[in-house]
Amino acid sequence: MKLLSITSVFLGCAISGYSAAVTITPTTDGGLLAGTILGSGVTIDPGSISYTGSATQGATFTDGGAIGISSGIILTSGDATLAVGPNSSSGTTGSLGTPGDADLSGLIGGTPTFDANILEFEFTTDTGDLFFDFVFASEEYNEFLGFIDPFGLFVDGVNYALAPDGSPISVGTVNCGPTGTDPGGPNCSFFNNNDGGFFDIEYDGFTDVFTASILGLGAGTHTMKFAISDASDMELDSSVFIAGGSFSAVDPTNPVPLPPTTLLIGIGLLAVSMRKFELNKR
Repeated sequence: MKLLSITSVFLGCAISGYSAAVTITPTTDGGLLAGTILGSGVTIDPGSISYTGSATQGATFTDGGAIGISSGIILTSGDATLAVGPNSSSGTTGSLGTPGDADLSGLIGGTPTFDANILEFEFTTDTGDLFFDFVFASEEYNEFLGFIDPFGLFVDGVNYALAPDGSPISVGTVNCGPTGTDPGGPNCSFFNNNDGGFFDIEYDGFTDVFTASILGLGAGTHTMKFAISDASDMELDSSVFIAGGSFSAVDPTNPVPLPPTTLLIGIGLLAVSMRKFELNKR
C-alpha cells in the first residue's frame, strides 16, 4: 500500500522579473547530467547511467533565476538551446523525428509520443528517502492545452511527476486556461504565464518549482528515469529543468534525519511540495 500526499510550501518570494539570460550547454554525457543533479546521501552506479536523445536535447544550465532554479540540467522534447530568452516566438520547435517512449505514452492513454529525451540510472539512498526539485515548461502553453506533451519522473517504475491535486503534470493539468480567457485552469496558482515575455526564458509558460519527496523507499538499489517527449506530433518544445545537487537523501526543509518510527515503515509516502514565487500570474 502507498499513501500519496500532496503538500505546498509558500515561501512568499516576490520576484519582479529576472534579467539574466539562462546559459545552456548541450551534452549527451549521461554521467555529467547525473553528476550535476547528484546531492547528499545518494550514490549513483556509474555503469547504470543511460542517456537517450539528440546532441542538443539534453544540457546543463546556469543563470536559471527566471524559472526559480539557479543551475542544473534540462531535458527537452526538442532543442535545449532554444530555451534561452526572451520569449520572442510562440512556436519554438526543435522537431527531430526520433522515437517516443512507451512509459510516457502510458501516462496519456496510449497517445503516440515522439522525440523522447531520457536519463536513467540506478541509485541507493542512505536514508531510504529521496528528494529533488524540478520545473516543467512548454511552448504548448497557452494556445494548445490539448496537446499534452508528457514527462515522467519514474522511481522504480512509478511516476512522481504529479501536480498538487495528484494529476500527472502537463500543460493540460497545470495552467490558467487558454489565452484571452479569465484565469481559472487546473492548478492555476502554480503556473507562470510568459506570453508577455516577463521572464527571460523562451517558453510560453512554466510551473513553479516543485519538490518531489519520496519517503520510505528503503534499502537496496532503486531505478530512476527522467523522461520527456512530444505527443501526437513533433511540434513545439516542452522541457523539464532539474535543480543541480537536489537529487538527495536529505529533506531540504528538515536536514535532521527523523527517527525511524516516524518514517511510516512499510509504507511509501510521496509528497510533492512547491516553492511558491509570486510571479506573473494571469
